[in-house]
Amino acid sequence: MSKMSKFARYPRLNPSGIGKNMSAADLVDQTFLAYNGGRVREAAKLLTDKMLPNDGLIGMSLTGALTPAGLGKSCLIPLMRAGFVDWIVSTGANLYHDLHYGLGMALHQGSPFLDDVALHRDGVIRIYDILFDFNVLLDTDAFVREVIQGPEFQRSMGTDEFHYLLGGYVSERGRKLGLKDSSMLAAAYECGVPVFTSSPGDSSIGMNVAAMSLRDSKLAYDVNRDVNQTASIVYDAKSSGHTSSVFILGGGSPKNFMLQTEPQIQEVMGIAEKGHDYFLQCTDARPDTGGLSGATPAEAVSWGKVDPNSLPDCVVAYVDSTIALPLLTAYALNRHRPRKLKRLYDRRDELLEKVRSLYLQIGTVSKIKTSRKIAKRASGLTVQKDSAAKS
Repeated sequence: MSKMSKFARYPRLNPSGIGKNMSAADLVDQTFLAYNGGRVREAAKLLTDKMLPNDGLIGMSLTGALTPAGLGKSCLIPLMRAGFVDWIVSTGANLYHDLHYGLGMALHQGSPFLDDVALHRDGVIRIYDILFDFNVLLDTDAFVREVIQGPEFQRSMGTDEFHYLLGGYVSERGRKLGLKDSSMLAAAYECGVPVFTSSPGDSSIGMNVAAMSLRDSKLAYDVNRDVNQTASIVYDAKSSGHTSSVFILGGGSPKNFMLQTEPQIQEVMGIAEKGHDYFLQCTDARPDTGGLSGATPAEAVSWGKVDPNSLPDCVVAYVDSTIALPLLTAYALNRHRPRKLKRLYDRRDELLEKVRSLYLQIGTVSKIKTSRKIAKRASGLTVQKDSAAKS
């Protein structure tokens, strides 16, 4: 074999020097060539070359304190406005801290090496190197409690509907304060992007909802609707000939809640499906500790969460989300034109009814009979026909 044929598939590593006017997108393309830099470049190209084209569906999961660091304003809102994020699963904490920005409250760049006893005495809250006054929490809590007293909140609802209604109030407050694109919840409301929380009681928003229940508030989260609603979003995309992609920042509960839509469709409802088409994750978690945050797309294939045929296109970049997200946002906005907003929230009842009707036609209470096929592994390992039928 000639030297050329041996390396025909592998571009030569021979970068030019970085120029003072190089764009972030060019920086990624031309200098992120190996190691985790190479994975960031692969993630950027996966996003712009395969996930975004042809009106593909993109769901984003958010874990870690991203909004306190300002990434809601700098990255998430521009991505939503450009039509690059169609639905979201987030920790409640990210949505709570997003409210601070939406209400015009001040957060400050600080240091992780301050005296926390002194900060406590002075009424200062610290999130690593982010600082803000304790009154920011108290005022945000009061805003949430005041809003959810409204008559439209006095019933059971999915977290997407709850966040949509809350986002409407934040959007209105922002207009009165003269703020522009300050809150991701407000932007999601304006763009019709559904925002779910996989653990709605695990945040200060949930804490305030719980407290108001002691005052006879009728507001309650309908988590069953959330599970079925998210599955209906994915099924609608796949059944209409579009791809479904997941863009995962961190891991944890939001990651699984987004990925479990496919097992909900296949394993529980008995509806034929193959799994999400594209998987992009930015994480600093390791896979060998058993934590879901580090679980690889290959592992997700075994659950039916990811289409086995798309596994070569899945990318995991082992890098801090606060580094990766701004780079990927800048890259996507530079390399791909804006897309028409899908406004999936406006179709929530229609999408849910579509999957409900199909499930009631073919689903069973007894064990689901699946025709799932187990693919041969590259190692040559084969599975007997009778054992495959049991899987």
